[in-house]
Amino acid sequence: MKKIAFIIILIGGLVQAQEVDKEKEKSLKLANNYTWEANKDLSESNFVNAEANYRRAISKSAENSIAPYNLGNAYYENETYSEAFGRFKQAGENATNKKDKHMAYHNMGNVFMKNKEYQKAVDAYKESLRNDPTDEETRYNLALAKEMLKKQQDEQQQNDQNKDDQNQEDQKDQQDQNQDKKEGDQNEDNKGDQEEENQGDKKEEGDKGEEQKEDNKEGEGEDEEKNDEPYKAEEQKQQQPRPNQLSPQQVKNLLEAMQNEEKKVQEKIDAQKVKGAKIQNEKDW
Repeated sequence: MKKIAFIIILIGGLVQAQEVDKEKEKSLKLANNYTWEANKDLSESNFVNAEANYRRAISKSAENSIAPYNLGNAYYENETYSEAFGRFKQAGENATNKKDKHMAYHNMGNVFMKNKEYQKAVDAYKESLRNDPTDEETRYNLALAKEMLKKQQDEQQQNDQNKDDQNQEDQKDQQDQNQDKKEGDQNEDNKGDQEEENQGDKKEEGDKGEEQKEDNKEGEGEDEEKNDEPYKAEEQKQQQPRPNQLSPQQVKNLLEAMQNEEKKVQEKIDAQKVKGAKIQNEKDW
């Protein structure tokens, strides 16, 4: 009984698998038909219908790598590179053989080249060559991608160097401006100090000038005194009494003595007059 049950289960599984395979085969057949219709639309430049049929084909079977690959090419020709890359990637993932994988990665490399993503292009072309090392076009594209990558890196390095040089130059210019401003402020301070010093010097010169004038006046006075000294000496010499000659002071004293004597004499005379006549103090009737 166990053997019979096992055989029945095994037969049931095989039947179910066959049904699944038939369903996949049917879906794949529909996908291929939609792909054929899309290719026909694309050849007639009917991109809208072609895109719609390719999408139907992709939705019917994930095993169909031709539909996403062809749709990717259609997007690439229309320069919609982002959508093209997505479809090429899908085609590479759905591919069941190396030939399809090789073609999908080759075209992904082309998209990266268009976007100037040269490092990613190098990686994609290398993956393509792993699946088909004999493809000379892919090998040429890989060499070109490496050359463009080196040029891009050199330009980036030069740009970085120029940026660093510009930053250093800007810093130097800023430092020079700061130094000029500092020197300008210092010159203004020095100018102010110099003006104050000049004013101080002028004041000091003025004070010295005044002192010099005072000294000159004193000198002139001394000179005048010196010049007067001969006259004063002569005057003093003349005032000095000569032998048997009265000095001016003696003459003055003598005159005063004589005046006093005259005054006394006059007082005596006046006193006599008053005393001689009686003074009347009452009314004379």
